[in-house]
Amino acid sequence: MTEQPVPSTPPARGLSCLSKSILAIAVLTLFLGGIWWWHNRPIQPVQLSAQEKATVEAKVEAIQKPAEPKYEKGSKEIILTERELNGLLNEKTTLGKTISFELATRAIHARVEADLDKDLPIFGGQHLKARARFLVSDVPGQASFVLDDVTVWGISLPNAWLANLKGHDLLTEILGGGKSKSGKVPGVEEFRVEPGKLIIRLAE
Repeated sequence: MTEQPVPSTPPARGLSCLSKSILAIAVLTLFLGGIWWWHNRPIQPVQLSAQEKATVEAKVEAIQKPAEPKYEKGSKEIILTERELNGLLNEKTTLGKTISFELATRAIHARVEADLDKDLPIFGGQHLKARARFLVSDVPGQASFVLDDVTVWGISLPNAWLANLKGHDLLTEILGGGKSKSGKVPGVEEFRVEPGKLIIRLAE
């Protein structure tokens, strides 16, 4: 008996060029959509637990009374986490839903969201989305908060629109009325900002 030849299986065909293009566009769209959502995500006020509130209250009290810090002997350092800082802002002010802070290396980033007054010209009634970056000196005894950038609705504003405040040490301006150049805060030896935390070293 003559054996019938077994039909060969056709080789598997890969994705067509059109299918690959559609897949690439879909992945790119998801990626760009994710980036857009991250930069435009709403500010969520931080609600501290009872234990977190007690901890941050103790830290704030120690800042207010630098001559009598309530720490173990030898400790002059207060550490506020990013969550504690935003929780404190929400607990002690009405700005918890409007402003949030992010702590980076030698920098503080602020996000602002608010509905503008309807009576304002041009932009009245619109929802404001803004970001600002402050550079923080890590030189002991020379605390400074320098305005580095302000971005509104994705546009970095020119310095002339900000009364030429970029590059100015706002802490010195506030403490000395624009005259003091020491950058010293009474009772505080050093401010230091690291990712996720603010470190305050008290003076002797």
